[in-house]
Amino acid sequence: MTPTRRKIVYAVTFEALGTLVASAYLWIVSNASAGSSLALAILTATIALCWSVAFNTIFEASEARQPVKGRSFRRRTAHALLFEGGLVLICIPVMAWWLQVGYLQALVYEAGLIAVFIVYTYLFTWAFDRIFGLPASAR
Repeated sequence: MTPTRRKIVYAVTFEALGTLVASAYLWIVSNASAGSSLALAILTATIALCWSVAFNTIFEASEARQPVKGRSFRRRTAHALLFEGGLVLICIPVMAWWLQVGYLQALVYEAGLIAVFIVYTYLFTWAFDRIFGLPASAR
């Protein structure tokens, strides 16, 4: 499999299964129906995609103005924390509204979702590499 095709298969499969994982998690922890949980998972995945495009456009514009070029550990950490922090700030009100819960409860759901996705990402990547083999960069 070509590197480009591998990335596309990885991304599409990751997002499709991730939406189902998020939906199942939301269904289990909230009083929402399975259909409502799936719709919320799709909505938050769409928000994450849009936020990614917007955030990275802003971040890269800021990065281009920096006198020191490159992506140091500090810059990558700032990117990750700002991206995830912004996504949480966007998703909390949406989740609270959708599930008809308070902001604190939505924050708890979001924190759980982040924890679930850390485990999911690890397991998905491991399984993907077992099925499709390691990418050239890891061999």
